[in-house]
Amino acid sequence: MPAPSIPAHPALRIGHVHLKVADLDRALGFWRDVLGLQETQRMGGRAVFLSAGGYHHHIALNTWESAGGSPPPPGSTGLYHVALLYPDRAALAAVVRRVLAAGIPLDGASDHGVSEAVYLRDPDGNGVELYRDRPEAEWPRDAAGGLAMVTRRLDLEGLLAEPG
Repeated sequence: MPAPSIPAHPALRIGHVHLKVADLDRALGFWRDVLGLQETQRMGGRAVFLSAGGYHHHIALNTWESAGGSPPPPGSTGLYHVALLYPDRAALAAVVRRVLAAGIPLDGASDHGVSEAVYLRDPDGNGVELYRDRPEAEWPRDAAGGLAMVTRRLDLEGLLAEPG
């Protein structure tokens, strides 16, 4: 596929993710009660908007087309994961400790050179990545100066020992 003739604006960011869930209260038990996002608005008993830091919403949950539904089967298309970027290692460690204390299993934990990431699933089977970026000056580079991301085992014990 050719590159676009007019690239996207460099300040472009992903604004929010809207997830179809089977049970709104169950989903809130994860996104609000474990991960700590705050409710900003409800639309009856069928949709809730959640955020951090007072933004209108980062994550929206709804049951409009999915109440009582099941996760998509393996081998189907859909969302691979939504990634929540934490400001530093201490904040990432704190949320991972809450996830583990809630008995939520991890799917994996990786050091990508540019970031440290922990992977898990929400109650509806959606992939969730909790991560923090390293400063750009620390990103791995190849001999030509290009980005050289990696996937290595994350020192999870070291992360969990982080104060905070």
